Amino acid sequence: MRDLFVTLVVFGSIPLILRKPFFGVLIGSWLGLMNPHILCWSFAAGKPFALIVALTLILSFLISKEPKRLPASALVGLLGFWWFWLFVTTLTAFYPDTAWDYWDRAWRIMLLTFLTIVLLTSRERIDALVWTCVISLGFYGVKGGIFTLLGGGASHVNGPAGTFIGGNNEIGLALVMTIPLIRYLQLTSTNRWVRYAMMAAMGLCVVAVLGTQSRGALLGLMVMILYLAVKTRNRAGLLLLLALSLPLAFMIMPESWYSRMDTIQAYDQDASALGRINAWWTAWYLALEHPFVGGGFNVFLRPTFIQYAPNPRDVHDAHSIYFQVLGQQGFVGLFTFLGIMFGSFVSLNRIRKFARSHEQLQWMGDLSSMVFVSIIGYATSGAFLGLAMFDYYYTLVAITIGLTTVAHRYAAQGVPEIAEVAPRPVIGVAVGAVGAAANRFAPPRRWLLGAIAGWFGKL
Repeated sequence: MRDLFVTLVVFGSIPLILRKPFFGVLIGSWLGLMNPHILCWSFAAGKPFALIVALTLILSFLISKEPKRLPASALVGLLGFWWFWLFVTTLTAFYPDTAWDYWDRAWRIMLLTFLTIVLLTSRERIDALVWTCVISLGFYGVKGGIFTLLGGGASHVNGPAGTFIGGNNEIGLALVMTIPLIRYLQLTSTNRWVRYAMMAAMGLCVVAVLGTQSRGALLGLMVMILYLAVKTRNRAGLLLLLALSLPLAFMIMPESWYSRMDTIQAYDQDASALGRINAWWTAWYLALEHPFVGGGFNVFLRPTFIQYAPNPRDVHDAHSIYFQVLGQQGFVGLFTFLGIMFGSFVSLNRIRKFARSHEQLQWMGDLSSMVFVSIIGYATSGAFLGLAMFDYYYTLVAITIGLTTVAHRYAAQGVPEIAEVAPRPVIGVAVGAVGAAANRFAPPRRWLLGAIAGWFGKL
């Protein structure tokens, strides 16, 4: 059944993508973040759905008549230089055969990021992308939270194998980044049942993060919750939710969970922690000898440790976005990577201050605050995990730039008054068919189909 569902969604979306390239961004993000094709067991397993959608998106982008303007900003410039520098360091990589495999994935992430930036030109599109992120990763949070509650936390929560979020550390990081976006949807939704569902999803995601038994995810969760409590409005409900969900989650965790978390303090006696520190020193010594270009993708291999590591026998991955970039792309790459993160924080703070002075733009202030908290979660948990090329992070950067684009337009044209806007018939026959079919159903179904048609029409 899931094979049929994924296949129908992908191939059914092709006409929509050809009509509006932004639909390709949504479907591509769904495939990249959730990886639904990895969950298939039958004929859809292993099919190149992402490639099909990517090619369709590129074709649609080239033939589309809608404006295609890349925003002129320092953050966009840093992203462009980062893409260029990834290519340069791949040319000079220590291990070119495997480095080019990693580059093949990196340039696709950057291409989708830039296409997203160009097409993210309205609140409707920004909200649609946020919903895509929340549905894609919130699925694993809700599922993992229920799994942890029913199993008493005895087993680790993991993501789909063979993906960016396949391990317990990786899915923990992704959920830490997703909780603030769920909070944004809970704050801005006008439907109380959606608000209740988002509150439940946040609680289950918190439980799921604990269920991963990832120490890095736990640290990221604590820092993220602290910033979330500071940055969000209407804190009372959120604090009540955390006061109920966290003690419950801690109570059901087994003794093995507490023993594992205790090693955070006794890191000097933990083999895994010592291996990470050994990898960090390896990245440092490598960067001192190759300060500009580093060692390229996939440099943390045994020959590198033999040459640069304090303990050459303890071979580990970088286990840190910062030391991963330092070892792979050198100091130039590290400063660029940090510049993108810092530039995102600056942009989000400016957007929040701008929105604060306009009641109509409260949604923009909420989203900028929550994206800020999401990136804080990535920056914290990422200090213990090598996911520098995590596509989810670059999606958040694209949302930041999209918010800046919309804010600049509002500032130039004046903030519009809130008004009901009739859906535009941008998907032609499909919207008309849905609207016509809606009239034949009972009122609840008619409302749902009408809402879907209206939402599509605004994109």
